[in-house]
Amino acid sequence: MGEIATSDRQITLFYNSDSVRAKQAIVYAEAEGFKLQKRDMLSNPLTGTQIAEIANRLDLKIEDLVNQDHPKYKALYQPHELSGEDWIKMIRHSPEIMKQPIAIRGDRTILVETPTDIIKI
Repeated sequence: MGEIATSDRQITLFYNSDSVRAKQAIVYAEAEGFKLQKRDMLSNPLTGTQIAEIANRLDLKIEDLVNQDHPKYKALYQPHELSGEDWIKMIRHSPEIMKQPIAIRGDRTILVETPTDIIKI
C-alpha cells in the first residue's frame, strides 16, 4: 500500500492551479458528476515518496514526470542525466514543472492530457 490514499468512489486529482488544462479537467469532471478530491501541487506540495509512487503507478521513470518544455524548466535547468532522487528534488523545488493533472481512482492512475481524458478513469 502506498502513501497516497485512493478510493473507487472518488477521483483524486493532483494538479497545478495555474494550469488551464487542469481547470478544464476539473470543470469537465464536476459537470460529469464525478466526486473529486482536488490536490493543488503548488499550495500542497507532494512528498518525494508521493512523486515516486505516482511515477510507479503511471509506469514511468521519475524524469518522465518532468515537463522539460515548461518555461520554468527551460529557465532554471538544462537537460541532464540525473538520479531518481535528483529528479524528485527538482520537482519538489519547482512543482510547476511536473506533468499534470494526474487522476487516481482506486488502482487506476492516468495522466490527463485533455480535459475529457478524466472519463477514462
